[in-house]
Amino acid sequence: MSPAESSFTDRLLGRVRLGGLLSLVAPILAVVFAGLITSVVLLMTGDPPLETLGVMVDYGMRPRSIVMTLNEATTYYLSALAVAIGFRMNLFNIGVDGQYRLAALIAAAVGGAITLPGPLHVAMIIIVAMLVGAGWASIAGLLKVKRGVSEVISTIMLNAIATAIGAWLLNKERLAVEVAGSNNIGTNPIAESGRVPGMELIPGTPTKVFGLIILAIVMGVLYHVLLNRTRFGFDLRATGRSESAAVASGVNVKKMVLIAMILSGAVAGLVGMPQLLGASYSYSLDFPAGLGFIGIAIALLGRNNPVGIAFGALLWAFLNTSSNILQLHEISPEIVQIMQGTIVLSVIIAYELVHRYQISAGQRRVSKELASATPPRAEGASA
Repeated sequence: MSPAESSFTDRLLGRVRLGGLLSLVAPILAVVFAGLITSVVLLMTGDPPLETLGVMVDYGMRPRSIVMTLNEATTYYLSALAVAIGFRMNLFNIGVDGQYRLAALIAAAVGGAITLPGPLHVAMIIIVAMLVGAGWASIAGLLKVKRGVSEVISTIMLNAIATAIGAWLLNKERLAVEVAGSNNIGTNPIAESGRVPGMELIPGTPTKVFGLIILAIVMGVLYHVLLNRTRFGFDLRATGRSESAAVASGVNVKKMVLIAMILSGAVAGLVGMPQLLGASYSYSLDFPAGLGFIGIAIALLGRNNPVGIAFGALLWAFLNTSSNILQLHEISPEIVQIMQGTIVLSVIIAYELVHRYQISAGQRRVSKELASATPPRAEGASA
């Protein structure tokens, strides 16, 4: 390698390292800024910030709290992955909430109505959930490619429709039965063969980690491989960056939009599975809701990167778990929601500032190189 080539390579690697460092520092600074804003709010309400943080950390690091954090993070992670698939395609799948709840309801009803050998029973429930989620998301995809309807509008409306369908199905005359010992109603309980046992990963507590945390890890790996190691992933990312460029390179944009929405919906169908197969074993009125919207925030926080999303899900779950102790210390637990919202806004602003800095730095670099370039000598000029 010539000295010039070596110098160019060194400069290129330096810019890559700088870009990676800025992308890493941005969320850290955003979290610190959110902590400062939260401290100001605490001071205004008369609560000591450092003592509040100490109480949250002490409670959040207890064995049982760690298990609760991991279990919540598992569902958050799957939800964020479903959102991230759309984001990488420049699609906003706001309908993950409706997709996973409808999928969980139908899967719970199917799982409670049949009995199969263990692995087959679990696989059947998971496949049904993915098919329902994919089918519901495909409606928004078809509306976009056939009629040009914005996926934001269609998925929001489909959330409302999914909620109405779920309420219609979840009654004693159709899918639901009374839950013994309460006024609640839900689907028939899933038999033992369709349940996924938890794992005692954290010593010091009998509370178990969801067995389907393994599914979340596998989905994260598949997401990374699909987007970064396959031609489909390249086409998806290229379409998200520039539809015109993708069309010029022979990519069928409408087909990619539809496939991306179907994949996003299929992953969304998995969001309720850790809770359904690992804890409740039935879909009832108190089944967790709102996980799809949390997934949007975590996908933004993690920059659609599977590792970044994992850290975002753990942070979000840790804050939620830690908030349970605040009321006992006469501190409003809503302070955690303020911190979560500030984190998301701060991260978005931080990444935008980093993006603008990189563009500005690139422009200055090009200007400097052009200014320092030696003009070519004219033909026939004397030496």
